[in-house]
Amino acid sequence: MSARKPQDQRGRTPAKAGARTPPAKAAAPRPPERRVGSRCEPTPRGARPRSGRAHGGNPRGPGGTRIQKARRVLELEGRALDALRARLDDGFEQAIEILLACRGKVVVAGIGKAGLVGRKLAATLASTGTSAVFLHAAEASHGDAGTVARGDVLVALSYSGETEVLGLLPVVRRFGVPIVAITGNADSALGRGADVVLDVGVADEGCPLGLAPMASTTAMMALGDALAAVLLEERGFTEADFALLHPGGALGRRLVRVEDLMRRGDAIPRVGVDAPLAEVLAEMTAKRLGMTVVLDAAGEVAGIVTDGDLRRALGRSPDVGALTARELMTRTPKSIAPSALGAQAWAVMEQHQITSLLVLAEGGRTPAGVVHLHDILRAGVV
Repeated sequence: MSARKPQDQRGRTPAKAGARTPPAKAAAPRPPERRVGSRCEPTPRGARPRSGRAHGGNPRGPGGTRIQKARRVLELEGRALDALRARLDDGFEQAIEILLACRGKVVVAGIGKAGLVGRKLAATLASTGTSAVFLHAAEASHGDAGTVARGDVLVALSYSGETEVLGLLPVVRRFGVPIVAITGNADSALGRGADVVLDVGVADEGCPLGLAPMASTTAMMALGDALAAVLLEERGFTEADFALLHPGGALGRRLVRVEDLMRRGDAIPRVGVDAPLAEVLAEMTAKRLGMTVVLDAAGEVAGIVTDGDLRRALGRSPDVGALTARELMTRTPKSIAPSALGAQAWAVMEQHQITSLLVLAEGGRTPAGVVHLHDILRAGVV
């Protein structure tokens, strides 16, 4: 009678020591599931899962389609801005007067979503001629309140008027700092403690839960933009000032001026009115701008000679070598002022199909420089 081989609890015979166990077969991948109603069903192999668009429209929920829901939010925010515009009163005028009289800086304080709006307001003010910084209301109680000094103005943002921004009020009052409150509750502690209250209250936030600030932050941001816009006009802030504060990026390049691009000094090709053709050619070749300025005895511009002028002279004169700059030059060349924008110089070049533009000193006929098409392209003006 032969002995029975030992088996495990499931009735399987253990493999012998050293014996190779065949690899287990990999399980077939489970097809992706698609949701049907409240249950999931496998998607047939080779079929693409259907989306809301594939169903032929925008999925409709309890509040209508997605587009309808989005439009409702935008409509509510538009109404909030209409109400804000109608509500502007002498308080706005007083806020502008306080900000214009500020001899220090504008400290914009807030927390949460109002704090994010405050950061944007501080950045907008700083970039449009009003010195401003942002102060996080929670950090203010841990030493950052030292940001505020005599001569400053505090602009405090809080929709409820009952947030941590209140901790700043005793500090700024000791310095005699005026307070402009932007809040949705004029009767709040912040409203009562401010010198001027700008009301940004809204009837409906637009949040389906009625919890997240939406319309109120839009109203806050729009009011901040209105303050900044009025202030920059009152201060006489110009495009030149704006360009000075925005040297980098596409915006800065678009606002660069001709005086920052032009060739000046010895880089300007120039000859006298009686210079012979050989001298004109030598100057144009050396400076490589395709033109030369022609100066009279007083050092003022009498005209310019361009490659085109030379070609035209070759066609009409049998003895071109005997010609002088006076006979070759264009007497009314296109020109531009040093203070003009580089984009304006580009527009003149494009309109008249030229590659170099004479830059005249402000109010005179003295050459200040020459700007070439390549100078504008290198600067990224266009």
